[in-house]
Amino acid sequence: MEMLNMTDISKSFFGVTVLNHVNFSVEKGEVHALLGENGAGKSTLMNILAGVYTRDSGQIRFLGKPLESSSVAATERAGIAFVHQELNLFNDLTVYENIFLRKEITNKLGVLDKKAMIREAKELFDSLGVDMDPCEMVSNLETGKKQLLEIAKALHAKAELFILDEPTTALNNEEIAHLFQLVNRLKADGKSFVFISHKMTEIFALADRYTVLRNGEFIHSGAIADTTPQAVTRMMVGESFNDAESYQERDLDQPVLELEGLTGPGFHDVTLTVRKGEVVGFTGLVGAGISELFQAIFGEVPIQGGTLKINGEAVTGHSIHKAMQHKVSMVAANRKENSVVPDFSLLENNYISEHTLSGRIQHIFRKKELDKFQTLRKALNIKANSPDDSITSLSGGNQQKVILARWLNTQADILLMDNPTQGIDVGAKAEIYHLIHQLAREGKTILVNTLEIPEIQQVADRCVVFYHGSVQAQLARQEINEEAVMLQATNAINTAEVLQ
Repeated sequence: MEMLNMTDISKSFFGVTVLNHVNFSVEKGEVHALLGENGAGKSTLMNILAGVYTRDSGQIRFLGKPLESSSVAATERAGIAFVHQELNLFNDLTVYENIFLRKEITNKLGVLDKKAMIREAKELFDSLGVDMDPCEMVSNLETGKKQLLEIAKALHAKAELFILDEPTTALNNEEIAHLFQLVNRLKADGKSFVFISHKMTEIFALADRYTVLRNGEFIHSGAIADTTPQAVTRMMVGESFNDAESYQERDLDQPVLELEGLTGPGFHDVTLTVRKGEVVGFTGLVGAGISELFQAIFGEVPIQGGTLKINGEAVTGHSIHKAMQHKVSMVAANRKENSVVPDFSLLENNYISEHTLSGRIQHIFRKKELDKFQTLRKALNIKANSPDDSITSLSGGNQQKVILARWLNTQADILLMDNPTQGIDVGAKAEIYHLIHQLAREGKTILVNTLEIPEIQQVADRCVVFYHGSVQAQLARQEINEEAVMLQATNAINTAEVLQ
């Protein structure tokens, strides 16, 4: 049975067509993956469905009836819930207060019936198999619990169709598994899901059908069981997509980064040597301590023990400024919170670090900065209209390239890249991989932290696996695979030896 049918949906902004007669449908009790590169039109199509935007033309039918209203409230009343990547919860309210916001239960005197709301919230969580205290402050919840709360909140509002926009971006493996269990449970009850993700492993594990958009056009729709990740990727990117491995073995130069017993908040006793021109992949379970190690090397968090040498020089009194002086840079995990300056233009975002480093120069010479930006823009293939555009006008992949350009502008030789392709589409990921290879061939040293093992296989000379804050194993390139990494990341290999 068809739950949703969107026919010939078109939308333009300021004369630019972003959706051109797009068709999209969802069956009752299915997970439908909506796929495409950043800028393909996925978000616009879903925002039209959710009532954020009005369509220029086309028809929408939901549960057999025309969906004419264009307001968010009316769409929610119809039974459609949009669970955004950036969660819409109030951190300074409790769990139950978030669920009942604008739908509060009151007694005959109009006074809030807190006991009834808490009881209903508890019953809702019990029915979903979710362990959550209705009286807990939302600010205290982990990201995975917040994601489940968003779904529970929508379910309480009688939603039949859930739009999940990159729901696993900030979740660990256990939280992802719990989320998928909940989705499958609700699917069995007849609920439907639109699943927007760039992670092929998740798409093929969860979705029943898929639809691909490219440049605002409908490309193809079909059953997940009848296709492959490679075929879907080519539909998303077009004929220009090239998934051939670009890794090339290189002669590595002298050590440039030496850690001996390095200890700090979240990591301990890390001993490691990285050579000039080497690409080292780091991975482990969420919270294994890799991000904290990167932050310590960059001077963001204190080093509490051990030694850090950069180009043979022992570093003391470490700070971000001192790291930058040693030509160390950091592409942080959450670019929105830690890298992007949203009120600045592309040009300003590009030169901000270089001018922080050379703070004694009080004047900024626009022509000189434009020349440097245009050189980096061409080298990194940054797709942008004007250097004066806001960085937030770019796709995630191009924003990430601007951040990378920012550090190359400081003449950095050591690049720490913490989850560099988070929220980036497959085409942009491939470009980032090629950039990493290119920079390594030019002699840059690159450390990449990622949970995606295929990503490490794409770029790394070797893989360092962390467990509980320290190095568990180092794998040569030919040894890197999902099973080998997970055995080390979970300490299963040592546990098995103990049990034998």
